[in-house]
Amino acid sequence: MRARSAITAETRLAASPVSPLSKDLSAFRRALLRWYDRHHRDLPWRKTRDPYRIWLSEIMLQQTRVVAVLEHYRIFLERFSNVEGLAAASEDEVLAVWSGLGYYRRARMLHQCAKELVDKHGGRFPQSAQALQTLPGIGRYTAAAIASIAFAEPVAVVDANVDRVVQRLADQELTHQQVWQQAQSLLSASRPGDFNQSMMELGATICLPRDPKCPTCPVRKWCATQELRSRADKTRTMERRAPSPGGTRKSTPTRQLKKEIWCVLSQRDGHVRLVQRPRKSSLMAGMWDLPLLEKPRTPASAPWRTFRHSITITDYTVRVRRCPAPGAKGRWIPVAEVSHLPITGLTRKILKAAGII
Repeated sequence: MRARSAITAETRLAASPVSPLSKDLSAFRRALLRWYDRHHRDLPWRKTRDPYRIWLSEIMLQQTRVVAVLEHYRIFLERFSNVEGLAAASEDEVLAVWSGLGYYRRARMLHQCAKELVDKHGGRFPQSAQALQTLPGIGRYTAAAIASIAFAEPVAVVDANVDRVVQRLADQELTHQQVWQQAQSLLSASRPGDFNQSMMELGATICLPRDPKCPTCPVRKWCATQELRSRADKTRTMERRAPSPGGTRKSTPTRQLKKEIWCVLSQRDGHVRLVQRPRKSSLMAGMWDLPLLEKPRTPASAPWRTFRHSITITDYTVRVRRCPAPGAKGRWIPVAEVSHLPITGLTRKILKAAGII
């Protein structure tokens, strides 16, 4: 048993009769790329090889849905069309344009990285994944994405989607490093950028965490998980429990916290009252918010509007009162200047609902 457990994941994959490594790997790559060429989503960052635009899209897409990124990506590029423009801006200017996208540390690291690119690299991106990882805020995945898509370096990427695809192809519990090794072994050296994007696209649109669309998968005949399911359906044997729709890894859903807060929306003479978070705050440092209120104790203090808002693992119920706030903290900000401030996504949502911005 000890000798058997020492067999590497790569050897087990190669020995598997349904592994892509035991069949024609070239055919696997062709099938996946053919599907990608015909069916990939029309996204703006897929129409360029500009490393700046690819880098920006990868940072924005971290922990954020594509649909939420599209408009922010367009607006950000209108304001900062190149790395020099981004580096020359102030942090507050960058945060103001990023406002509403969340996870503001990404924007700060983006700005820091742009300044280092200009100061130390003449505004040019290093062309290898290894060199890119020396820059602030660029880790292994982002470096590989930029290097493969912009500079055609044959280096694989692994995000959550690719991890799921590789795990299911193998129908095995692979370590993080083994997944990276397998992704590299599958990579098309002639089209590394497109192949990486095809793996991510497959995981995002077909090989879903729940209810994967196996019948429409372009590489299903290479998939060990799909093969095992097909055999189970045909023989109807239940000698072992079939893999769950989520694959061999079972994730425990994160329990969302519930919290209620009250805030006040005050206007006078073309101004709105806002308060700035401390620069050293652990959450959205330096951003501008509406002043908070203690929860009223009487029913007469009904809110003007109630909003739902989520930040990481917390779901907020936000009660907003519209009234003067002479004792509230903060400053009176001219409405015309609000759009130039780094306001939080919640504040932006409330001010838009009130017709102020």
